Amino acid sequence: MKQIEGIVPVMLTPFNADNQIDYPGMARLIDWYLQQGVDALFAVCQSSEMQFLSLQERVELAQFVVQQVAGRVPVIASGHISDAIDQQIAELTAMAETGIDALVLVTNHLDPKNEGSEVFFHTLNQLLDALPAALPLGLYECPAPYRRLLSDEEFSFCASSGRFVVLKDVSCDLPTVKKRVQLASGTPLNVINANAAIAWPAMQAGSKGFSGVFTNFHPELYHWLYHKGAQQPELAHELSLFLSLSAVTETLGYPKNAKIYHQRLGTFGSEFCRVNKDDVLEKFWGLSVMLDQIHQGTTLWNRKIAG
Repeated sequence: MKQIEGIVPVMLTPFNADNQIDYPGMARLIDWYLQQGVDALFAVCQSSEMQFLSLQERVELAQFVVQQVAGRVPVIASGHISDAIDQQIAELTAMAETGIDALVLVTNHLDPKNEGSEVFFHTLNQLLDALPAALPLGLYECPAPYRRLLSDEEFSFCASSGRFVVLKDVSCDLPTVKKRVQLASGTPLNVINANAAIAWPAMQAGSKGFSGVFTNFHPELYHWLYHKGAQQPELAHELSLFLSLSAVTETLGYPKNAKIYHQRLGTFGSEFCRVNKDDVLEKFWGLSVMLDQIHQGTTLWNRKIAG
């Protein structure tokens, strides 16, 4: 069972202008992530626009990432977007056969109408019975279609089951992260925070990395923060302020703004999004300058931590 921890980018899905997945661009994107020193990759997630991908596309995308990565880092993936239990089982079973290192369950699909723990456990137990017992699992409190946070009881059950190795925590709340770290102690479940504003204090509190959307802009800076920040805490605090302020840009047309960023890096050629058809540079005045500033700031910070 591979450990899932460290910096785990929520992967983008490049599309061509004709709305097809750009696999050469995806290959370059994977190489870019790996060059930045990431510790694992989260394919087929909300940043991947999974709600706008067919099951065949989700499965092929996960297979491509696994093949391209070729064992250099673990690959995890979600990809069940349905609420009906039979459809979830079909989607997750197909994803389980792609060669991924952990299959991630989306919490809002375990309780689609937010009815509570009884529904959650009923759905979860059906999925646990249907999925391969040897395949490590993860949990993802995906914000869409609604953010369904785990209760302490639900979290503790999953941790103590021994089948779950990672939670992408989107509570955006440091006390919650701290509590979950304590609840998971002695179990295989690693809590990985996804909120940039608390990234550094969450790491200090025992969160096993970072998996927020700005891993698509400067994952190497989060990598330094997680792996080396404790050796230079004052510099780590200063870096965490830059990272937190940069991440505010998420509200300005993500994930299309991240695709524009990668266009400028030369990773892939099209900014096309299925989830966002807006001209975000026109819609959000000043975004173009902000993206340039994030790039400049990232370059400066890379020089600073290298020195």
